Amino acid sequence: MFFLRKNVTCSLRYETIPLSTPLEDLNFIVFDTETTGFQVSAADRIIEIGAVPVKGFQVQEKDLFQTYVNPKRQISREIKELTSITDELVKDAPQALEAIQSFFDYVESREAVCLIGHYVSFDALAIKSEFKREKFALKNFLTIDTLDLIGFIAPSYDMRDLERYAMAFGTRIYDRHRAAGDALTTAYLFVELLFQFQQRGHKTWGELIKATDSQMRSLHY
Repeated sequence: MFFLRKNVTCSLRYETIPLSTPLEDLNFIVFDTETTGFQVSAADRIIEIGAVPVKGFQVQEKDLFQTYVNPKRQISREIKELTSITDELVKDAPQALEAIQSFFDYVESREAVCLIGHYVSFDALAIKSEFKREKFALKNFLTIDTLDLIGFIAPSYDMRDLERYAMAFGTRIYDRHRAAGDALTTAYLFVELLFQFQQRGHKTWGELIKATDSQMRSLHY
């Protein structure tokens, strides 16, 4: 039986990791969501979650996480065309809270310090909103946005499209507008950004936190 407390937490290790910890000693989880649309705090729902660990500056492709999510509503033609996710694919999938809990179990078992995403505030809001609909509050959900890291390393870049960034930084591109594919693309971009961050003399968890400081990083609702 699936149970949730009133306050839900994602077991991340950021509160127990010394700020002096070298970046290569940290475990990260890079994740992405696909949704029925962009109004995730209102009517739109999650339809897929994908994630992959980054460990020692290496993307752990063989340890990929992916689940469809039943949104309890029809998927629009536009989203089907964009993502190739159909009503048939999600009809027998777990509903949102069960799918998210599976994702959180995956994160906890990989001992991740925090979650990484590209324009991660959207994905974080999508997850938070699924809990909020069921009267649960998500706490201590620490994220780092690759956009913030890019802004620190190369502030002249002014674009949000993941594929364009991956091309600009010479990293791998996987299936677009699919959660697992975008998570993999983001993971390789993140690793390249970590290398460049380190080459500029920044080597610790504390320096990464400071460099990517963002109001949307941690959701405390």
